[in-house]
Amino acid sequence: MDYDAETMAVKYEIPRDWISYDGPAILEALAGAKAALIALTQLPYQRSWAENLQKIQLKREVAGTSRIEGAEFTEKELDAAMKESPEQLETRSQKQAAAAVSTYRWIASLPADRPIDEQLILELHRRLVTGCDDDHCAPGKTRERDDNVTFGTPRHRGAEGGEECRRAFSEFAEAVRTRFLGHDQLVQALALHYHFAAMHPFLDGNGRAARALEAIMLGRSGLRDTLFIAMSNYYYENKSDYLNALNSARAGGHDLTPFLKFALKGIETQCRALFAEIRLRIIKSLFRNTATDLFGRLRSPRKRVISDRHIQLLNLLLDEEEMTLATLATRTRHIYVLKNPQKALIRDLSYLRGVKAITIKRLPGDEGFQIGINLDWPMEITETEFFRKAKGLPKAKVHDFLSQ
Repeated sequence: MDYDAETMAVKYEIPRDWISYDGPAILEALAGAKAALIALTQLPYQRSWAENLQKIQLKREVAGTSRIEGAEFTEKELDAAMKESPEQLETRSQKQAAAAVSTYRWIASLPADRPIDEQLILELHRRLVTGCDDDHCAPGKTRERDDNVTFGTPRHRGAEGGEECRRAFSEFAEAVRTRFLGHDQLVQALALHYHFAAMHPFLDGNGRAARALEAIMLGRSGLRDTLFIAMSNYYYENKSDYLNALNSARAGGHDLTPFLKFALKGIETQCRALFAEIRLRIIKSLFRNTATDLFGRLRSPRKRVISDRHIQLLNLLLDEEEMTLATLATRTRHIYVLKNPQKALIRDLSYLRGVKAITIKRLPGDEGFQIGINLDWPMEITETEFFRKAKGLPKAKVHDFLSQ
């Protein structure tokens, strides 16, 4: 490796091949990422769920890409930055997060056929740094002569400011338009990320721009418009491995293999995590539908009153998945406006356990009981079993779990 004598940083060299990697070496990681991506995109979901998860994923992405760069802010500060019209943004970190939120929303609005060219990249950078870093970095303008940057550990030097920087930037954009097209879009997305980070064409905001460029291409790789995987969160949670993978690729003469293997695993991980979140919502929806259907078919006025309580209990537990008996008693005071609310709650919980809709376990010592939801209940309960147990309501002698 060639070092800069003044800074002792590894010099940047414009790649001879802008998308070079060992195909067989990444095959397993690529197959895993593709399989997870396909599973995610073919999973049925309600659009409202995906839109809600999109907000969560965007928050994770913004937090990750900002914190990789050393930004520090509380959850409350991040929530403020996530607003459509952010207010009271006092620190640079908050302002960077707000600019990132606005930029990712802009990315989501881009037409799928909008080319990733020099103009798009310059606009992307302008959006990322305006209002937060434009006091020391010209938005959407590559570095001029003698405007040089070093970064990372060990220290690396970006393309030489001025002519080399402009040439690298232009050749990079041309490669994206031509050479990249012969490769899988996941590989293209990660190559975008790596080369932009290695080149560092701007005075600031390069890491954020690299990860945003990756997000644009990932959005074109098969993900639906309402699905978004927070890769920056993965990079932040594995920051040491992330930086090592980037450094290894650069040390190997821009051989993308180590970075591709690492980042493809990240795509698989993030797709599977989002798949699990959507699947959980599907299961909970099925649970609610089953409970509403079965309890709603109980005819007598007295049974309907009790079944309405059961549905409210189950919906509360579905939202929380589990809680202590003491917490549940507090959260259901408005439901049990009765002479003996504790007795009625215990009776209802005992019945719900009897039909296997919930689980109850004693906590260690004198800490009471933990009440949990049995998400497999819709697949386990039969109508025959349910209505057989329902016949005894409200006179059935259920086993009081407090005495066990």
